[in-house]
Amino acid sequence: MREYCRQVGQTKRRAYADEAYWAKPVPGFGDENARIWFIGLAPGAHGANRTGRIFTGDRSGDFLFAALHRAGLANQPTSKHRDDALILRDVYISATARCAPPGNKPLPQEVSNCAPYLDREFELLRNKKVIIALGGIAWAASLDLLRRHGQFAREEKGRKPKFAHAVVARFNSVHLIGSYHVSQQNTFTGRLTEPMFDSMLTIAQRLAEGR
Repeated sequence: MREYCRQVGQTKRRAYADEAYWAKPVPGFGDENARIWFIGLAPGAHGANRTGRIFTGDRSGDFLFAALHRAGLANQPTSKHRDDALILRDVYISATARCAPPGNKPLPQEVSNCAPYLDREFELLRNKKVIIALGGIAWAASLDLLRRHGQFAREEKGRKPKFAHAVVARFNSVHLIGSYHVSQQNTFTGRLTEPMFDSMLTIAQRLAEGR
């Protein structure tokens, strides 16, 4: 992945030919006191791999940040570059893989290699109440994360909740919510709509508030 994201940063997309690509691993960002933690798939090759901030500068981010703004969790509905005025409230966002993968599909070993970043964020985000996994790969990575951190009850250690949109799984100190990924493939085809995502966010906010 490191070689691929560097290569993309050199060849670029014609629309961004005059821009300097980040072309490095992309860190998580947001409110350090967040109760809601989004875990996505990976940086977009010409989105976060270009801007240096996850979900920034592409259509997936356009959908996500607009929804966060509607829910009162972001001060503006768009994010075009990492130095814009975006502020997230009660939300932190990161990804399963930290570099842009070929075909937007990280290999299992690549996901495993990036797992320590999720582990460290799990430790640092002390107020987290809800994790929202965007897509099946993020859901599987989140389950592995929760198992590593002792979140499975004894009777549940051999069970893995199945991924579905808006499914909620309860763990020792957090809830895990599944959501279809905010990719163009889902939002342009109607598999994921604004009302669907807004409804899922309402559930997340209620759980974060202990309701």
